[in-house]
Amino acid sequence: MFNTTLNTTTNVFVNSTPTGGPRGPPPWYQFPVCAVAPYSFIFYFGVKVFNLAVGTPCNILVIWQIITKKSDASTSDIFIFNLAILDAYFCLMTPIELVNRLLLDDSRVWYSQRLAYGIKDMAPLFLVCICLDRYIAVVHPVLFTGIRDNKIRIGLSVVVWGLILAYGLTKCILGVMSVNDVFSVVILFAFAVMVFCNISVIWVLRRSVVGKEEMHPVKKKAFKMVLIILAIIVGNYLPVVALMPFASYYSYVAFRCQISTSVFSIMDLSCSIEPLLYITKMDRVDGRCCGKSFSKKPHVVKV
Repeated sequence: MFNTTLNTTTNVFVNSTPTGGPRGPPPWYQFPVCAVAPYSFIFYFGVKVFNLAVGTPCNILVIWQIITKKSDASTSDIFIFNLAILDAYFCLMTPIELVNRLLLDDSRVWYSQRLAYGIKDMAPLFLVCICLDRYIAVVHPVLFTGIRDNKIRIGLSVVVWGLILAYGLTKCILGVMSVNDVFSVVILFAFAVMVFCNISVIWVLRRSVVGKEEMHPVKKKAFKMVLIILAIIVGNYLPVVALMPFASYYSYVAFRCQISTSVFSIMDLSCSIEPLLYITKMDRVDGRCCGKSFSKKPHVVKV
């Protein structure tokens, strides 16, 4: 995200006197002008440490679970697998970023950080693939039966990785501002598609019980899962979408030191929330954890 690496492309510290004494600026804010508003950076560092401690093992568990799953695989697992790899990489970059941000301030390390953030910026593309896959499975089941071949999903994943790496390398080499417009378009597009797909799935599942006393247990679990996914999507990505149209109305300190740092930190929390959601589904719906089955007849929602 652009808020995390702007100092390497705009030379914020050039010709400025550090406010933290002879050892340089204090570690809890990014720019000298942010000395008056350090709290969002404290939240930012807290999110980074949380993602490292929680997101890393959870994403590794998701990767391991999908690789070792021999049956009852969901068609979305290919996209979830790729998303877990992306999130695990981003979480594992945390120690490097914190050491460089707090101690080294090495321009060469900033390149790797920009690459990591560029890759994370495009993570919603895999979420779009997951939502579209579930949308087609529930809303257009006839079409879905004709495209169940995983080769299609593998090919789509390769295309998405190509776009992600192209964006990440551009951000890494040319700087943050070179991809700001692309990021805005991608995040707005992804948010709109994800919300539409999940609301459509919820609508179809609700209509399926019209005239019936209660929903089938499998559909009920799928309904609750989609509701949770929709809530996470709105919680993680709506702040970013809502921020963009009004960015020019804020002062530099308010925007860079408070709003953007907090908003993108919330977005980064998806690195931990998404695998935790998958693990919850794995336990409650599939009845599996670490290769062991806890129910004799697990109900699987294959979307």
